[in-house]
Parts: sequence; structure tokens; C-alpha cells
Amino acid sequence: MVECETLVQYCDELLDAQGYRDYCPNGLQVQGRSQIQRLITGVTACQALLDEAITRQADAVLVHHGYFWKGEDQRIVGIRHKRLATLLDAGINLLAYHLPLDYHQELGNNAQLAKRLGILPQGRFGPADAPELGWSGELPQACEATQLADRLHSVLDREPLLIQVHERPIRYIGWCTGAAQGLIEPAAMAGLDAFISGEVSEQTVHIARELGINYFAAGHHATERYGVMALGEFLAGQYGLEHEFVDIDNPV
Repeated sequence: MVECETLVQYCDELLDAQGYRDYCPNGLQVQGRSQIQRLITGVTACQALLDEAITRQADAVLVHHGYFWKGEDQRIVGIRHKRLATLLDAGINLLAYHLPLDYHQELGNNAQLAKRLGILPQGRFGPADAPELGWSGELPQACEATQLADRLHSVLDREPLLIQVHERPIRYIGWCTGAAQGLIEPAAMAGLDAFISGEVSEQTVHIARELGINYFAAGHHATERYGVMALGEFLAGQYGLEHEFVDIDNPV
């Protein structure tokens, strides 16, 4: 068991929660009971995850996608009211880490995806205002685009969308989990053979074709399961917590 304040402070420091210009507050978003023994992790703090947390008698929920996003309606009505009421009535803490959980060198989404795909990270790339958002690395052995698609399918349990624009073997890869399709252009400019992200946009296909880089859309949810899972397991080991990752299916 650990004090909530202690756990939040530790996570904030571990992930450098205040070091990013993010779209939402990172750290403790909804305060619950003061002590935590049972921790539930998940990708998004949707109602289904909160309901599972109550069923499993959780003291805290830790997610990648929390609440209070910039540009959202600030009124506590509708589904926002229901979600917050669920947490407050049950005394469950909600912790959320967005960009800090994408960036972390070991526990982050990108690091964990590379680990599962067998990619050896070598560097970062991105636009001028976020030069380290994208990751780049090398496969131990070059493969065909269809082979990499099969590997993604096997690891993520989700068939990726492959936009294949060249036949040469893939050795050097760029990737960024979630809605990072906009990084395909800097990935191509970096001379990479392929780029992997979670989501895809209409223009992504044209950019891939015109810049000559193979592209894989592997799913926003699917690519971002493993960072919060790894963080939960790490915290459980540090503080002797009961931890369970709950995967609320999402095809996007």
C-alpha cells in the first residue's frame, strides 16, 4: 500500500510530467482515497474502464488518455458528469500521463512498441517545434513490407493498414504511436524505409506515395496499450501494489 500523494509525486518525477507542453494536465486528475493498494491501468479513462475499476475494487486508475483536454467544453454535463461522478462516488483516484508516457525512454509507448517489434532504437526526428517526437531505429534483419505487416498483426492483435509504395527491403524504420500520422513527412526526409503510426489521415496516403516511404497505420489504441501497462507493472514492483491492465477494445 502507498499514499496517493507519494505515488503521484513519484510518477511525476519519473515521467518528467511538468516538462512538456501538453494538451491536458498530467498527473493526478481526480482525487480519491488517500491510500492505494489496487491499481487498474488502461489506455483511456472511458466509462467502461471506470466500471471495471469499480468491479475490481480499484483504489486508482492510471491511463494514457485522461480528461480536461484543451478546447473541450468545460461544463460538467453528459458523459463528463457521469464519468466524474463515478470516480468521486467510488473514491477512486485518476492519474493520467499523455506526452510524458509517449516520450519515456524505457516505459513509454514508443519504447515499448519498439521492444515488442524487435526494433533497435537509434535516434529521434520530427518537426522543428517537436524534434524528438518521432523515433527511428533499425531492424536486426531487413524484411519485406508484408512481413512487417504480419509482425505488427501478430504483436498487436490488429491487422495494420499497409500503404506500400516501394519494393526494397525495410531496414530503417520511424515510428510514433497514436495520432502521429503527421510525422510521415519528417520520417521520409530522414531517409527511412518505412513509418509506423497509430492513426491515418486521407492525406497520409498521398504523402507516402509522393515521398516514396512505406506506411503502416497500426491502430491508435493498439499501439498505445503497452506504455501504461509497463508503467503499472513497474509501480506494482516498486510499491507492492496489486496491478491489472484492463484492455477495453477499440478498433481505431
